[in-house]
Amino acid sequence: MALRSDWSERTCSMARGLDILGDPWGVLVLREIFFGNGRFDAIKDRLGASDSVLTRRLAALVDAGLLTRRPYDDGGRSREEYVLTAKGQDALPVLNAVVIWAEKHLPAPTPDAHMFVVHTGCGQRTSSADTCTGCGERLSAGSTSWHSLTRTDRPVPLATAPAPRNGAAA
Repeated sequence: MALRSDWSERTCSMARGLDILGDPWGVLVLREIFFGNGRFDAIKDRLGASDSVLTRRLAALVDAGLLTRRPYDDGGRSREEYVLTAKGQDALPVLNAVVIWAEKHLPAPTPDAHMFVVHTGCGQRTSSADTCTGCGERLSAGSTSWHSLTRTDRPVPLATAPAPRNGAAA
């Protein structure tokens, strides 16, 4: 990721991981993709990012293999949206951990400025990034919802990586 110092060759796993997941804009882009907002304008509107910032972050996430582009028809025009890859989907526990940590340790600026990780299977909020503390099941993008009180009155099921075709990796 060429947005700052390159830590991709460091011997520390945390440093290599932060090379990709350590940029706040990149993590917020992933949040939007998990929420199902894969189109450039939808991401831009939600984040308030400039075209150049968003273009660089999306390109970096595609280059790192967390996102891929998928064509769609926009009323006669062929365009591309961004979708998770399996590698991007595997970043979910990191994003869940940030949400859970922030809810526990940081004051919300308004009463509705809260977001919760919900296990879709049992409907319970969880305080673990990778396992439901209500029923003990492992969390995945397919079994997790996020409930952002500023977005909706209900938890939103997360987007998942498309299933691999013909045995190819997603």
